[in-house]
Amino acid sequence: MPKSRELAQANLETLYRIFTVPVAPESTLGEIDKAITDDLTGFLQQHIVAVERDLDEIEGDFSQSRIPEEPTYVSDYTDFLKEKLVSQSVHTASPGFIGHMTSALPYFMLPLSRILTALNQNLVKVETSRAFTPMERQVLAMIHRLIYAQSDEFYREWIQNNRYALGAFCSGGTIANVTALWAARNRLCGPSGDFKGIAREGLVKALRHLDCQGLAVLVSRRGHYSLGKAADVLGIGRDNLIAVDTDGNNRIDLVRLREQCARLKGEGIRPLAIIGIGGTTETGNVDPLEALADLAGELGCHFHVDAAWGGPTLFSDRYRGLLRGIERADSVTIDAHKQLYVPMGAGMVLFKDPATLSSIEHHAAYIIRRGSRDLGSRTLEGSRPGMAMLVHAGLSIIGRKGYELLINQGIERARRFARLIDAHSEFELVSEPELNILTYRYLPSWAQQVLAEAVPERRAQINEILDKVIETMQKRQREAGKTFVSRTRLAPGRYGGDTITVFRVVLANPLTTDDILSAVLEEECEIASQPDIQAMLEQIKG
Repeated sequence: MPKSRELAQANLETLYRIFTVPVAPESTLGEIDKAITDDLTGFLQQHIVAVERDLDEIEGDFSQSRIPEEPTYVSDYTDFLKEKLVSQSVHTASPGFIGHMTSALPYFMLPLSRILTALNQNLVKVETSRAFTPMERQVLAMIHRLIYAQSDEFYREWIQNNRYALGAFCSGGTIANVTALWAARNRLCGPSGDFKGIAREGLVKALRHLDCQGLAVLVSRRGHYSLGKAADVLGIGRDNLIAVDTDGNNRIDLVRLREQCARLKGEGIRPLAIIGIGGTTETGNVDPLEALADLAGELGCHFHVDAAWGGPTLFSDRYRGLLRGIERADSVTIDAHKQLYVPMGAGMVLFKDPATLSSIEHHAAYIIRRGSRDLGSRTLEGSRPGMAMLVHAGLSIIGRKGYELLINQGIERARRFARLIDAHSEFELVSEPELNILTYRYLPSWAQQVLAEAVPERRAQINEILDKVIETMQKRQREAGKTFVSRTRLAPGRYGGDTITVFRVVLANPLTTDDILSAVLEEECEIASQPDIQAMLEQIKG
């Protein structure tokens, strides 16, 4: 047999083994799998390096554009995995990683994720998800009930009704928000008389039918960037995503909101939706949802609540009142990969009226046929994994009371951290935590005094210096790899509208302790003592 044919045969046998032979426990990949299963935190601490390489250097590891010609051994790939990928990944499970909305996962999520991958179900159609389809409907009903608390009879009627849907699973909050506004747009611009609906005839004819110059969506300036994507994709236009000013507590200003509504009416633009935020990304604040529901009712427009972060607060008997009014929303976004502690890629949008999603229904001859149980007929995404299984596992294993404990713990830890910052002479609390997110900045007491006495022009100069200090400190804290906080820009009222750079902390990881939070501040004080940062601070005195 010619050598080329021998090589081809060997490669074919290698490929066959990839699909039929399990990874041996004693192999490199098997060892990694066992190490992760036995002690995830220990594995990550051992293999993720503490000091980051420069991003340009990391990009050099991924600069080859040619696809390898020949199959290779899995063990060879795991060498690359450990040396190039795992070592430079972010230790999001670390209890000192408190800067973003990514946390440690419950241990049971790891083996369940492997089962999910092995089953490889496709939730677009029931032919590839026979058991997963009704389970996803059940999970949506559970979360729907958490929000809307309808009767047993309601859920018996709608939970497995294949003609309607209580909501949709998607890859995250962005697609959930797009789906909510898509359904709202199609419902407002639905078939009527000779008009066949926006899905058939497009936006221009829809506006002519509604006798208006455009559609608008109103949300506070703290609204998530995904809403701009939604306005773009749906043809509403980013200019018609109206960012309304906030009050001193980072909540939408109701007076300014009504002023914007009056302006739109004068310009012939119709409000499509008002969006309330159930836990802003930057500060964790909750809009006055009851008042927004009232206004949406007056205007006859859709009321959506983006509770991607704060929605699970509903599990807590003690704190669910912070989301009072969410039950009046026409639709609600919740991300399971945030405070339901599910791996990345699990968002949900729930609708109060099970008929709402019918406005975006699509069908195809070979799948998602009319009258079928296929979930893909009412989702933007087609092929997608059965992430509902992991949410179902969390709801079953952790339970309502378990989630309540996690929520209560996060909110109360944030409040304790806020008091720690208040009592510290080197820091200023910028936003008081309402849920479990807060912001603060490095501002020694002597600098606080200088800032308080400064005239507006000098105050702005001082804040610019402090912005550079915070940015430098945050970068160095991240590079050191011990603890991590993020940073953002806010305009607190105390500084006459000046926008300032602040540290941002998210306290969702149940492994984060008060001692770790004290260590975060201690590390920041050490960084602030470095000569170049002290030189920046000296400029404030001048």
